[in-house]
Amino acid sequence: MGVFSQSARVLAGGIALAAWMGLVAQFLATLGLKGSLPEALWVLLRYFTVITNLILAVVFTGVAAGRRGFSEPTLLGGVTLAILLVGVVYGLLLRDLVELSGGAKLADLLLHHVTPILAPLFWLAYAPKGNLQLRDPLVWVLFPLIYFIYALVRGLSGDLYAYPFMGAGQIGWLRTIVNGLIMAAGFIAVGYVAVWLDARLARRAGV
Repeated sequence: MGVFSQSARVLAGGIALAAWMGLVAQFLATLGLKGSLPEALWVLLRYFTVITNLILAVVFTGVAAGRRGFSEPTLLGGVTLAILLVGVVYGLLLRDLVELSGGAKLADLLLHHVTPILAPLFWLAYAPKGNLQLRDPLVWVLFPLIYFIYALVRGLSGDLYAYPFMGAGQIGWLRTIVNGLIMAAGFIAVGYVAVWLDARLARRAGV
């Protein structure tokens, strides 16, 4: 069994369900546009939102099932920070860029709003505290940095750039790299806030 209470596992299951539903809705909407299963999957894997929500869905499904490995503090902290990045970047830079309807609109709600709000609340309320290390933010930032490189390689290979702020062909390489560095620095900074908060909450709980 895992380290979480029954109520925590129920909430984790709800978060996982929201992520899975959003992913399915987005897949069906994309499949309807592309008409090909491989092409729909290739398009979906272009986006940080989709990849992050997929990882979150797997991790929170494991938490809900009571699998101890998914309760590991560094894993939960990293997933939480990544999905928070999804919500913040969407809210600041991407909201209303495209008019959505039907399944795509449902996916937008679940993947950009519901999971980025519920996962941090779960972490605050239920994640074991006092176990995060100062090195953790430097480990966590590897995920968005690897994604950033992956997305640029896809763009260079002739695919569309996933997001306007990394569209080197349109905004230039200098602006693209600066955007990436700013996001990485912000991600690390928020990561250290999470480490500080983790320690503070542990002290308050007497851990």
